[in-house]
Amino acid sequence: MLLLSIDTSTTVCSVALHRAEAGAMSATLLGAYELFTERTSSAMLTTLMGDVVRHAGFDLSDLSAIAVAKGPGSYTGLRIGVSTAKGLCFALDKPLLAVNTLRAMAEQIRRLMPVGEKAPLLCPMIDARRMEVYCALYDNTGREVKPTAAEIIDEQSFGAWLAEGPVAFFGDGAAKCRPVLGTHANALFPDEPIRPSARTIGQLAFHEFEAGHFEDVAAFEPFYLKEFMTTQPKKAMV
Repeated sequence: MLLLSIDTSTTVCSVALHRAEAGAMSATLLGAYELFTERTSSAMLTTLMGDVVRHAGFDLSDLSAIAVAKGPGSYTGLRIGVSTAKGLCFALDKPLLAVNTLRAMAEQIRRLMPVGEKAPLLCPMIDARRMEVYCALYDNTGREVKPTAAEIIDEQSFGAWLAEGPVAFFGDGAAKCRPVLGTHANALFPDEPIRPSARTIGQLAFHEFEAGHFEDVAAFEPFYLKEFMTTQPKKAMV
């Protein structure tokens, strides 16, 4: 199995290539490229995909499937990533896999957290607008305990969860949460920077591939979570 993964759900433009032999329990990372600059997805995504496959010694036709971060995240970024993945699936006649961006972020930090009774709940956060974030809660096995939602952060946010035990907040949206909840004894803010990455999308997509959880390429749409908001242009002065 040769899997190409894409994540453009935030300002990061990320691609990764994984391979797994028959009967393997996980996929091996062969290569990855990540750019952390604004507005790189539309310009660089196709180039990065071709480079990571070619430099690993393969052709695009060798791929078994294409995986994409489905969101939530940036409306424009998700649209670029999903449309590119779907176009590649159509062109190569390959199946499409999709992974929740927040789930992949939680997977990045899960193995760095304590286990057992001291294991915190994991709360990946993606910055939305003003005091709003896209977030979810996962336990230390990766099981979702609170579904993905858009949350406005205030002093009452996550109160019931924090009353029961520690919660680790991370991702670029956690910066909004720290001034409000940072004094709570059970609120943890790891120093490790966690950004959406195709590396983790590929790891999780391998298990989706093994389970046969493929998307309908024609009908699949990004998980925007909220409608795209636009501002009205100012009228020209006369």
